[in-house]
Amino acid sequence: MMEKTAPLKRKKELQGISHDHHQGLLLCWKIRTGFSKGIELTRIKRYADWFFKIHLMPHFELEEHYMFPILGKDNKLVKKALAEHRRLIRLFKDQEIHKSLANIEEELEKHIRFEERILFNEIQKIATPEQLNIISKLHNDEKFRDNSNDPFWT
Repeated sequence: MMEKTAPLKRKKELQGISHDHHQGLLLCWKIRTGFSKGIELTRIKRYADWFFKIHLMPHFELEEHYMFPILGKDNKLVKKALAEHRRLIRLFKDQEIHKSLANIEEELEKHIRFEERILFNEIQKIATPEQLNIISKLHNDEKFRDNSNDPFWT
């Protein structure tokens, strides 16, 4: 029987970042769905590259410049998140498509779960109202607009 976990309480100012994470988890699901349907890998990669450029890189930049400094660059959780960001960037740039997509799907999901369940909880414990306000103002809360040019996952 699966253990039930209580929903995470995310401070209002960080909820937009958590919504970004939800879209990242959907990217992982779309990659898995593409694999299971035998979709041509270049189609999946085209979508993943679009997501990386439009959504993931700005998300990483916000975390790295405004959220992670709250805990400090020497914090072991921050170091882990930064290493995972570097690894994910390398995977998105890797030209060996099948291997990179499979690794992106697996590692991005693990990374998001780590940030949501562990890192963000630590950040929100010590973040000042001013720091949270800055993050909230810098986050683009515009509703997620998917790239529907080639919805291979449907």
